Amino acid sequence: MRRIDVIGIGIGIFAIGGIAYLVFRQVGLDDITAGIWSQVLLVGGLIVWLITYLTRAFTQNMTLNQQLKDYEDAVLQKRLEELTPEELEKLQSEVELERQKTKDKG
Repeated sequence: MRRIDVIGIGIGIFAIGGIAYLVFRQVGLDDITAGIWSQVLLVGGLIVWLITYLTRAFTQNMTLNQQLKDYEDAVLQKRLEELTPEELEKLQSEVELERQKTKDKG
């Protein structure tokens, strides 16, 4: 996310708070009550966002994690494509040997 995006989001959140305050005033609430309810909406939104962020962080389902996984997969795929047929056959035999060892232990 770019810096200008963060600034825009911040201004948008303040604007939503101000609009909520004006809507509560139009509904008939006094200044203090309208201010409290607009703050309740903003804090509630912040808590919901925080819960979704923590959920994504704990489940490793964030954009950066996905980009890293895609990059690692691309690097491994490129290395695999660069192997000669003899190197590829040797690697496959090593993998098969490791599978046999794992089967024997388990």
